[in-house]
Parts: sequence; structure tokens; C-alpha cells
Amino acid sequence: MTSKFTELAIDCADPHGLARFWCSVLDYEVQDEGDGIVTIGSPVVPEGKNHLGPVPPTLTFAHVPEGKTVKNRLHLDVNPTDREQDEEVRRLLDLGARHADVGQTGDESWVTLADPEGNEFCVLADRRP
Repeated sequence: MTSKFTELAIDCADPHGLARFWCSVLDYEVQDEGDGIVTIGSPVVPEGKNHLGPVPPTLTFAHVPEGKTVKNRLHLDVNPTDREQDEEVRRLLDLGARHADVGQTGDESWVTLADPEGNEFCVLADRRP
């Protein structure tokens, strides 16, 4: 027996705002909200962790009083599915992301961005359907 990855919990100041941003990035929808927590997930597999086999993980945003102070130890990588990397980076910047410097050399095939609360994530170069 093994475990499967079903959920990633993210502490934040504004769960609703960050959930809206990530819903736009991933084409997810809000699945549950209440008591300072908002959970988003794929509309393709709405039953999530109850679905047999691998599933797209949900993201859960929980309100915490303290702000982010250091570089993430864990981050998301996203792959554009219907456009090139530079077009996707522009789209994400328009949604509220910003460029982030975490010590890149400039030779990377990915682009490092931060979400509206400063959580770093990378946009990979490969397009996958």
C-alpha cells in the first residue's frame, strides 16, 4: 500500500485572493471554503482524494497572521499547455504574479515568478497537453 499526493496546504494572508489567482493559473475552481480556509481543485476530477488512482492535487489556502519572510523550501512548477512559455509568463504577470530572484544564473530553461503573496513558482519551458 502506498500514499497518493492529494493536497498541498499553503499559509497566506488572503485565502480568497490567493485562491482566485491560482484558480486562474490552473483552471481550477473553488471546492470548499470556510473558517479562513479555501480549497481549490480540478473541475475534471472533482472527487479528488476519493478518486481511485492519481488525481490532480487540491490546493488549500489557510489564513495565518504572520507574513512570508524567506524563500520557499517547496514550490510549484507549472507547464503551459496551450501556449509558449513567454506567452504564459505574460499571462501570469497580468494575473498578478511578479518576477522573483532566487539566485538564477540566467541560463535556466524555467522562469521564476512569485504569486501575489510572494510564494515562488516556476514556469517550465515544455508544453504538454
